[in-house]
Amino acid sequence: MAWATRFLSAVCFFAAGVLFAPDVLLGARSGSGATAVTAAKVSHLLCFATSWGAALWATFIGGIIMFKNLPRHQFGNLQGKMFPAYFTLISACAAVSVAAFAYLHPWKTASAVERYQLGFLISALGFNLSNLLVFTPMTIEMMKKRHKIERELSIGDEVGWSKNVKSAKSSPALAAMNKKFGMIHGLSSLANIMSFGSLAMHSWYLASKLEL
Repeated sequence: MAWATRFLSAVCFFAAGVLFAPDVLLGARSGSGATAVTAAKVSHLLCFATSWGAALWATFIGGIIMFKNLPRHQFGNLQGKMFPAYFTLISACAAVSVAAFAYLHPWKTASAVERYQLGFLISALGFNLSNLLVFTPMTIEMMKKRHKIERELSIGDEVGWSKNVKSAKSSPALAAMNKKFGMIHGLSSLANIMSFGSLAMHSWYLASKLEL
């Protein structure tokens, strides 16, 4: 994932550059800039749609289906591989959306509504980056430690939480690890939901601009 991290860093720096100096990086939005405006609109729409769709699937559909049908350790290991890629994807898409929207609506001339929308997009990017760089690595580390304790207790191959809850009553180490994992996983989930909520606010704005 090293290449993905470098790519994401480049996209985020580019987004910051467009946010603070759009004319320097992309040129003025007049005359021959019509093509750039159209490209920015397409980039924003496609990247927003990708972020929204990926977040909807991973949060409310795919993750739940896997949890209900896979052995817990298998499910956890799969999530440990999937979520870094997931947060890299939606962070990159959010960064492109921020850059495109900032180019289309420069801060100095943007309306109050447009500034709020840019704020929602920046919030989504911030929450995604916090998950990618902080909460997800911590969650995966805690998960591996908990898996080790569970294997020593001969649990983890079942579907669902029942054996974990039962074993934690007689294992202080597992109970303590459950508490730590729950806290970090809770923060990760909260950041993911806040990002999803920010994208939902922006989807309402985009819907108001459509003519069907």
